Amino acid sequence: MTADPADDTRTRILRAALDLFAEHGYQRTSLRQIGERLRLTKTAILYHFPAKEHLLAALVEPLLADLETLLDAAQTQPTEQARWTVLEGWVDVILAHRRPLGMLYHDIALVGRGDTYHRLMEVAMRANDLIAGPNAGRRERVLAVQAVGACSDPVVFFTDVPDEVLRADMLDGARRLLAPHPADTAAGPPAGSAAGSRTDAAAGPHTDAEAGPRTDAAAGPDADAAAGPDADATLGSATPATPAGAASGAASRRRRPGRPAALGREQVEAARRMHAAGTHSVDAIAAALGVSRATVYRHLTAP
Repeated sequence: MTADPADDTRTRILRAALDLFAEHGYQRTSLRQIGERLRLTKTAILYHFPAKEHLLAALVEPLLADLETLLDAAQTQPTEQARWTVLEGWVDVILAHRRPLGMLYHDIALVGRGDTYHRLMEVAMRANDLIAGPNAGRRERVLAVQAVGACSDPVVFFTDVPDEVLRADMLDGARRLLAPHPADTAAGPPAGSAAGSRTDAAAGPHTDAEAGPRTDAAAGPDADAAAGPDADATLGSATPATPAGAASGAASRRRRPGRPAALGREQVEAARRMHAAGTHSVDAIAAALGVSRATVYRHLTAP
């Protein structure tokens, strides 16, 4: 928040209000407390902000203005370009306003149903429309709403994750969410290879090129169920059955559940930037991205 010399008192009030809202919450912070923090009278506060909800609206204003600017720019672009302009720009704007958004997440609704509320709703609806695309059906519109949530909510709940890592994770989640689904393909693969197709779609269009050979885990939590107890089943009935002992051995060698075997495009780029900057060790990068050191090494050394 940049202070203008002619408006320095107003800016100081906003900064103090944000600090106190963070410490005590919006509802438990009074105008008198804000005045005491700045050694101003309540009357001086009221001169700039006639009511406490005006403070909240003013703190939300920069976020709203940046989102509106983003949507205006995306509005003139082709559908696919507009979709990712909105999602990538949305993440960047949310991260740029990370502190006020995190502190005010539960209080923004308190701005009432005035101009700020209507602008918030309009921004959300415009973003959903641009992501869903023209003539979108119910499923596409639902996915668009989910994608906006995937690019917003983690900022509030993962306050200790660095911006660069969180940005990569959020965009990777959005790409996986919006990846083509097998049901969208007119001519599906033979029944014996259905599980393999489900794996490719769930992993997103960018995983094959960057992650190398795919494992069940890279496709998401439903890949094991789709593929059956043996990964070779995805090759169809032409593949000989695996002996029970071999299947048991293969299962025992599988990675631990809950740790992804591959990274998405944004996560790979983030890992390489962190490594090149010399600010993070491989262990630190692996911990930040929630993968093994071997996975990090594989992507760092890939051409």
